[in-house]
Amino acid sequence: MASKTKFGVTFIPPFPPEKLVQYGRLAEAAGFDSLWIYEDCFYSGGFASAATLLAATDHIQVGIGLLPIPVRNPLFMAMEIATLARLYPGRFLPGLGHGLDIWMKHIGVDPKSPLKALEETVTAVRGLLAGEEVTLQGTFVHLDRVKLQYVPGQFPPLYVGGVRAKTLRLSGRVGDGTLLTPVSSPAYVRWAVEQINPGVAEAGKTRHNLTVWAACKVAPDGAAARLPLRRWLAEAIQYGDAHLFALGLQEEVPLFFQKYGLEEGLQKMPEAWLDQLTASGTPGQAAASIQRLIDAGANEVVLAPVENDPHSFTDTVRYLMPLLKG
Repeated sequence: MASKTKFGVTFIPPFPPEKLVQYGRLAEAAGFDSLWIYEDCFYSGGFASAATLLAATDHIQVGIGLLPIPVRNPLFMAMEIATLARLYPGRFLPGLGHGLDIWMKHIGVDPKSPLKALEETVTAVRGLLAGEEVTLQGTFVHLDRVKLQYVPGQFPPLYVGGVRAKTLRLSGRVGDGTLLTPVSSPAYVRWAVEQINPGVAEAGKTRHNLTVWAACKVAPDGAAARLPLRRWLAEAIQYGDAHLFALGLQEEVPLFFQKYGLEEGLQKMPEAWLDQLTASGTPGQAAASIQRLIDAGANEVVLAPVENDPHSFTDTVRYLMPLLKG
């Protein structure tokens, strides 16, 4: 594997918060560079979870992917980020994003212009973390001479999550890194890089991190390992996922499931889809899928369990990590 590539793992929302400390310590001991948590609606809070993990571990980086920007005032978001960045310099990786549309509508925080809301929020948070007095009267953010009293000595990298072209270009321009969600094929990663790079150039930057999450399940019996991935992937893509166009599957996949239905489609799903859209199967199959993401432009690959399976993490550490870190 590429020596400069970082490898992370996620603590998925179905895992209860009582497992955070044990999971974080195991991830650190296993040699992962980073541990990422979600802030999905109705599960656990991102900042509280991140603080718990940072306090319970020594050196592993802890990221949040993603903080949904419609639900927080930029000042209070910057206060939380600055606090953790000061307490744990170089270890906290905040990620900001739109939030899932349907969830934002459920809780009544659905900006008229999500892209503008994201740009204004990231811009304001960046200025506040830099110690600036920020005045911004935008379409979503309204700040009048606001300044943090405690800024981080080491500026934390701000990650932006995105799927489509406009958000990815914005991420390149206002973010220090981009987060790509699971279902990102190597072809999609290459396309995403093409969208991100013009934004990076607009900002005059020379460096931008690309972190790609990959749904992961490995075992010596590759077919058995892929069984739960088949269901997860089918549920993720059967209606046509935004990532699929890069593989030319945006029309084929919905037609496939219309023809076979979910249950039969699970059995008939082509292995090539699993090769391209997950890191699963035998350790060798998963490692090959991860290498393809790296070759496509990923600086970091984050392995994401897709089920509440106590063996998923231990199998990844036992079988896959020696191939990744060797």
